[in-house]
Amino acid sequence: MASEAPCKTQRRYERISLPKGMTVAWYGGGDSQVSRLKTLGSGGLFLLADHVRPVGTTLTLLFEVPGGLVQAEAVVRNISPNEGMGVVEFTNMCPQARVLLDDLLRRLLQ
Repeated sequence: MASEAPCKTQRRYERISLPKGMTVAWYGGGDSQVSRLKTLGSGGLFLLADHVRPVGTTLTLLFEVPGGLVQAEAVVRNISPNEGMGVVEFTNMCPQARVLLDDLLRRLLQ
C-alpha cells in the first residue's frame, strides 16, 4: 500500500484532542478494528490505527459518548504514516447521533 502525505488543507471545523481512553470501532475496506481517537471535531476525526485504509475508503464508525452511541459513515481523507488516518468527513450520520456528538463537543470546548 502506498503512503499518502498528510493533508495540509484548512479545517472547516475545530478539532479537539481527546483523552487517551476514547476509542472507535470501525469497519470498511475489508478490515475492522478498534482504534483510539487522537482528535475529534464536528466534521470528522483522526484515528490512531496500525492498519490504515487507503484515501477514499468509506468506513462505518461506532463510538460511545455521554448519552448514547454514535454511528456514522465517513471517508478516509488523509493518511499519516506510522500514526493513523484522518477521517475528516462524516458523510452520513442520523440526526440523533449528530445531537449527541455536538453536545459532547460543546462540553469539551467549555
